[in-house]
Amino acid sequence: MIGNDVIDLALAQKESNWKRKGFLNKIFTAKEQDLILKSENPEITVWNLWSRKEAAYKIYNRQTKIRAFIPIQLECFDLNVQDGIVFGKVICYDKTYFTQTRITSEYVETVAVINSADFDKVKYLKSTENIIKIDGIPSYQDSENNVMQPASISHHGRFKRIVIADKYSFRNQLYH
Repeated sequence: MIGNDVIDLALAQKESNWKRKGFLNKIFTAKEQDLILKSENPEITVWNLWSRKEAAYKIYNRQTKIRAFIPIQLECFDLNVQDGIVFGKVICYDKTYFTQTRITSEYVETVAVINSADFDKVKYLKSTENIIKIDGIPSYQDSENNVMQPASISHHGRFKRIVIADKYSFRNQLYH
């Protein structure tokens, strides 16, 4: 299972006022709000956490078929930076999702998986060719191996990302 999210920081800054009254309370837990407010760059922290929640939610939706606005039920934990990538976990009810987030001056991008070993199988696609949506949930039709694989699509502003957890790819292709 895989989920992803990408945020165009220029567009987010232009269209989203995360400082408006009630925004943080509606989206983030008390612990997350504390993390945001104590951060050196609160705006980037907002989009880092939001991106993680969105990526994890895509897996939750695929697993449960439940569509709901539940950002408070998705809580980010254990954020650690290694080689410029922010690793962490998102917990939603009784489910744990592992996340990797890349933050640049232009975008925030997160990939979420249910098993941390699956990061080695992440593959980016260049187009939505061979993507089929079933009940609104995307899958990649791998005609070479005659299998369907979970896919995740995210787009915001100038950026679009399409990822799969390729059962047949065993080298880490994240952010290549």
